Amino acid sequence: MKALMLAAGVGRRLYGNENDDLPKALLSFGGKSLFQRNIEILKDCAVEQLFLVVGHRSEDLIAESNRIAPDGFVKTIFNPRYREGPILSLACGSPVLRSGSPMVFMDADVLYHPEILYRLVGSPHETCFVFDREFQSTDDFVKLCLLDGKVVDFGKALIREHDTICEWPGFMKMSPDIAAKIADYADHIVMSGEIEGAYERAISAVLYNEPMGTFGCEDITGIPWVEIDYESDLKKAVTQIIPRITRFG
Repeated sequence: MKALMLAAGVGRRLYGNENDDLPKALLSFGGKSLFQRNIEILKDCAVEQLFLVVGHRSEDLIAESNRIAPDGFVKTIFNPRYREGPILSLACGSPVLRSGSPMVFMDADVLYHPEILYRLVGSPHETCFVFDREFQSTDDFVKLCLLDGKVVDFGKALIREHDTICEWPGFMKMSPDIAAKIADYADHIVMSGEIEGAYERAISAVLYNEPMGTFGCEDITGIPWVEIDYESDLKKAVTQIIPRITRFG
């Protein structure tokens, strides 16, 4: 199994449009960067290799990778258009998504307890989301919707009937076939020039075209995590999430 992580953005919502701050993946909590935490968890999950899409201050992420990761474990992919829409970063990972390997997909700016990834990787579903029934974010979050316990909708703009709405923490597992289809949609969106907007629309497009039940899900409600998009998220990470991670389990 391989992993694809998006870490190219400039962190506008946290730092502002013209910032030169470190990538959010290098934020440190409890003496470890988010990136180091991810490396350790991925290794524990027997993930063979991490493909890291970089852009903003890529040299700092590469330096951190050289410092903490085993030789050859991290391969970087540079997105030269990292200041534009995040769909471009997903499309940069298209060759990896088409590699024929099962895939873990993840955002780089989430502080979380390892149990979330353990549960995802260990799921019997070949293609799988994790979801939280309790909303952790206050604005601009990605939703996962269920109907009779099955995934029916995903993203920020919802179109399908559902009976349960949850929050997506930014991690999913993909079968080789689904990963390749997501790559195709990402490339199609980029070629159309519609690069503004969330990358999740490439995933939801595949979801809508697959038979019901193709996309499974695992409930991680109660396991501590936070996606760090805003200053309030950063404060929550320090004051609430790190103590909860320490106590959890």
